[in-house]
Amino acid sequence: MKKVTVSTLMKRYSAQEKLVMSTAYDAIESRLCAAGGIDFILVGDSVGMTHLGYANTLPVTMEDMLSHTAAVRRGAPEAFVVFDMPFMSYQESLSQAMHNAGVAMKTTGADAVKLEGGAEYAELVRKLTGAGIPVMGHVGLMPQRVQVSGGYKIVGRDDAGAEQVMRDALALQEAGAFAVVLECVTEDVAAAVTNKLNIPTIGIGSGKYCSGQVQVIADLLGLQEFKPKHAKRYLEGAEIISAALKSYADEVRNGTFPTEEHSFK
Repeated sequence: MKKVTVSTLMKRYSAQEKLVMSTAYDAIESRLCAAGGIDFILVGDSVGMTHLGYANTLPVTMEDMLSHTAAVRRGAPEAFVVFDMPFMSYQESLSQAMHNAGVAMKTTGADAVKLEGGAEYAELVRKLTGAGIPVMGHVGLMPQRVQVSGGYKIVGRDDAGAEQVMRDALALQEAGAFAVVLECVTEDVAAAVTNKLNIPTIGIGSGKYCSGQVQVIADLLGLQEFKPKHAKRYLEGAEIISAALKSYADEVRNGTFPTEEHSFK
């Protein structure tokens, strides 16, 4: 496979092709994403809930993200991989943010970083892109701010919310972001933002008019009980895997595994 770059994605966007993004958190998942034709991979801080057992994304550390992103890169060398900057890895200061983003790029082989926030991070986005680090923005519902917002709420249902999403997305574009995630934004607002921007919008729970879509791999494959409204299950993975593991356990206990086929002489 030919290496996917920002240029590759922008050419597809310019050709009005829908962009497809999925999360992945280890080498097996990223290899499967690449084989499945996913355009680019987000190593999301959602790893906190999907793999680390946390209730939300806030406890996820830089060390967690560095380890998982490096694994994703090893599994899919040609994929475009986005490193999700975890909570408090970039909010303290410009110097902290620049340092951590640089570490992410240099030690994991990621192709870009993603950060939550709009106009308030325009200066940071400008500095990162000026230093050669591609940035994906993220506006609308921002999981890292769940303690302030009081929960996971749809954004854009009132004029103030809709205007804020538009301002933030435009500010990120102006600062040099190559794409913007719109999370849980009402469909009409997401459509208006997509039509206004000259860079791709990647929707999650924001309707069909975005330039592309991103979903959490555990939701796509049915690996966990929780099913968000915005997610479609393409596989009941938990049921299939549990059944396979039960068959394995039964065969070990009744002595039918291993057989000669699985043994060495």
